[in-house]
Amino acid sequence: MIDQLSLDQPYILVLAGMGLLIALVAWLPLALKRLPLSLPIVCIGIGALVFLLPRVTLAPLPIQYPHLTERFTELVVIIALMGAGLKIDRVFGWRRWAVTWRLLAITMPLGIAAITLLSGWMLGLAWPIALLLAASLAPTDPVLASDVQVGPPRTGEEDDVRFGLTSEAGLNDGAAFPFVHLAILLAAASTADTETLTHWLGYRVLWEIGAGVGAGWLIGRAFGWLTFHVPAETKLAKTGDGLIALSATLVSYGLTEIVHGYGFLAVFVTALTFRHTHREHDFQADMHAITEQVERLAMMILLLLFGGALVSGLLASVTWMDAVAAAIILVVVRPLTGWIGLLRYPVAAGERLTLSFFGIRGVGSIYYMAYGINHMDVPDPARLWGIVGLVVLFSILLHGLTVTPIMRSLDRSHGRDPDGEEALA
Repeated sequence: MIDQLSLDQPYILVLAGMGLLIALVAWLPLALKRLPLSLPIVCIGIGALVFLLPRVTLAPLPIQYPHLTERFTELVVIIALMGAGLKIDRVFGWRRWAVTWRLLAITMPLGIAAITLLSGWMLGLAWPIALLLAASLAPTDPVLASDVQVGPPRTGEEDDVRFGLTSEAGLNDGAAFPFVHLAILLAAASTADTETLTHWLGYRVLWEIGAGVGAGWLIGRAFGWLTFHVPAETKLAKTGDGLIALSATLVSYGLTEIVHGYGFLAVFVTALTFRHTHREHDFQADMHAITEQVERLAMMILLLLFGGALVSGLLASVTWMDAVAAAIILVVVRPLTGWIGLLRYPVAAGERLTLSFFGIRGVGSIYYMAYGINHMDVPDPARLWGIVGLVVLFSILLHGLTVTPIMRSLDRSHGRDPDGEEALA
């Protein structure tokens, strides 16, 4: 009997730990609402403490579990992309989404170029490796950026800053993928000849982006019709089950990847299209709610593991020069390229600065680095993982400690009382 209890003890502890984690998922966002402290910071701290316990011998380092890291982060990102698309109230349009196009077409390419040059000249990385690092660190994160994103559907929490950061995070994860593939191609090819670049442009850029957008639109239309527009007795909205959104997420990603399109892009387009089929239906809020809960639970598990990786030696290979480069990427490259991308855009200087500053790096960067390392020969993967981990940690601390006061100040500048809204909530 005693032996059986000792065998069951780890299982029981895992159950208890999951129960506590789910309780924290529900309670922590409310408890931290007014504090200059973010949920990701708390999760990393808890993870570090757990993995420092003497009886916890697992070291959750991504270099030891590269394929598991890629797949888990991939899942977390696509769920976050569905949630981001469902909560955007602004109708799609070239002019209405002008802030998004500026951040995608100007800020992100400038960021990739700047980080590539910084990594090659300052850190001494080979140019394909430098490009992989840049492509991993250039896109903003849809998972860790919930505090700077728009609110749930039809809540009215959608100023230019929140909309810009949400739509940017939704689209630039897919838009960064061609640069990851370019790094892989350059690493495999002896020279960047015309044939290599033509293949990349035709297949990795034009086809995969086009297939991602097209497949996402078709699947979003199909789910929208099944949910809102089939005969009243059989439409999916009658179920009242928000899990339909998760179904759309997985179907969109899976089918798009089958036809060799960018699944990240497809999921976000699916969410936008799904939302557009019946923008005012109450079921939109139900779908967003279940997506947000699953996303938050997955994010907390990932950040607990990230905290464990930090205390298990993730940053052991990082040099002081790497740390300086990580700081430059966050406090110089993103703000500067963001400001350039938004020049002459009609927003107040404070809003332009906020949009430029909150280039949050997180789960997407981890995914892209895992994907790149799993698909190309990287001489020193531990160092690359250390740099990415350091940038993500710096971003979580920097943006997590500043997001509450900055966004509350933004609300007041728009005539909104954040304390009053919280009281109503």
